[in-house]
Amino acid sequence: MIAAGARAPDFTLPDQDGSEVSLGDFSGSRLVIAFYPLDFSPVCTDQLSVYQEVLGEIEAQGAALVGISVDSVFCHAAFRQRLGLTFPLLADFHPKGEVCDSYGALIAERGHANRSLVLIGPEGEVEWVYEAPTPLEIPGANLIFDALAAA
Repeated sequence: MIAAGARAPDFTLPDQDGSEVSLGDFSGSRLVIAFYPLDFSPVCTDQLSVYQEVLGEIEAQGAALVGISVDSVFCHAAFRQRLGLTFPLLADFHPKGEVCDSYGALIAERGHANRSLVLIGPEGEVEWVYEAPTPLEIPGANLIFDALAAA
């Protein structure tokens, strides 16, 4: 997993609508990236639903939130609509997992990301990271709030 203090790897990925989203779009603000395995899995559904519930509180602390997985744009659109998510889901679909891998979140033998959180500061430096010990463990929203408060 990428370490705190490292420069965040640049990326440009399509969101659920096919619009390109880049790390540079968040320059000057804080960004929480939630890497997760797959849309529509029960644990991912629970995880992203929790983050949606607290999205207003994350934004009130001056941070944006995006989710990244290896799913396609079309899968993200359906998943986002089904859950009523309002934060972007970015498709690390092709080359599969390239951005996940650049952050150290890819489980290559499984072909998907581990549940990982990365907080990037306004200048593009990684301020904090969390890597779940297993893809079955949901990183709670409290971890995000603790990181935002500490950074």
